[in-house]
Amino acid sequence: MAEITAASVKELRERTGAGMMDCKKALAETNGEMEPAIDWLRAKGLSAAAKKAGRTAAEGLVGAAVEGTRGALVEVNSETDFVAKNELFQDFVRSVAKLALDNGTDVEALGAAQYPGGGTVQEKLTDNIAKIGENQSLRRAAVLEVKEGAVVPYVHNQVAPNLGKIGVLVALESSAPADSLNELGKQIAQHVAAAHPQALDADSIDPALIERERSIAMEKARESGKPDNIIEKMVEGGLAKFRKENALLSQLFVRDNKTPVAEVIASAAKDAGTGIQLIGFVRYQLGEGIEKQQSDFAAEVAAAAGTSKAEPVA
Repeated sequence: MAEITAASVKELRERTGAGMMDCKKALAETNGEMEPAIDWLRAKGLSAAAKKAGRTAAEGLVGAAVEGTRGALVEVNSETDFVAKNELFQDFVRSVAKLALDNGTDVEALGAAQYPGGGTVQEKLTDNIAKIGENQSLRRAAVLEVKEGAVVPYVHNQVAPNLGKIGVLVALESSAPADSLNELGKQIAQHVAAAHPQALDADSIDPALIERERSIAMEKARESGKPDNIIEKMVEGGLAKFRKENALLSQLFVRDNKTPVAEVIASAAKDAGTGIQLIGFVRYQLGEGIEKQQSDFAAEVAAAAGTSKAEPVA
């Protein structure tokens, strides 16, 4: 059997638009030969999905699932927000979130996992593309786990239970009662959804982000015309403020806008009579970081009619 290389899978994906797992399977079935693999994909009815694979998928749903002391978030994208209301699509996102609990965060591995009812996740996704008529993609997954305590989910703008536009997981390590942990976790998760912290604490903020802010602060400070030693103090002061405002534990709790989140947790621990440690969080906002294609409807109509945009369509 011919060796299936990453380069050949990449080429087949680029030429057909089919999913990665489908391309691997096609090459395996055709002894690694490119043209027969293309024909194999077409013969299996994957061409309908392939035609749609070049279109930008920046809508869709974020899904959350929790079992015991583990929780998972996934983002599955579609082309339009109408698909988010489709029960077939919702069932898929819900099922993939549950599968992520056991299969981890690697998207390729998750795509290869067995889907309930038969086939793989990627095969089910390809089938959904053909049935629903829009490009869809499994974009990312995250899992949080505690040894003792609770992983609490929150989904903002829900369209169905645990499915929506913004998803958050909060991990609390503690021996406190489950009810109190779930209530605290929900409040912190709602804060995360609203305040969008960059990291758990100041030391965990991405150094590249800090350097970017330093450059911006330096540019602004230089415009003041003050001496270099004063400029340096202005920059460091600005960075200290940035760290405080973007680290979850030092952010002011959105419910009162005056108490740092760390103090909210400490107060809850005191009431529970035992320690509570916030060990991590994940926040997914649908489509963040995806460059959406801007559609010019008039130009599309003109192109379809074989005229320029300025020419009237007969």
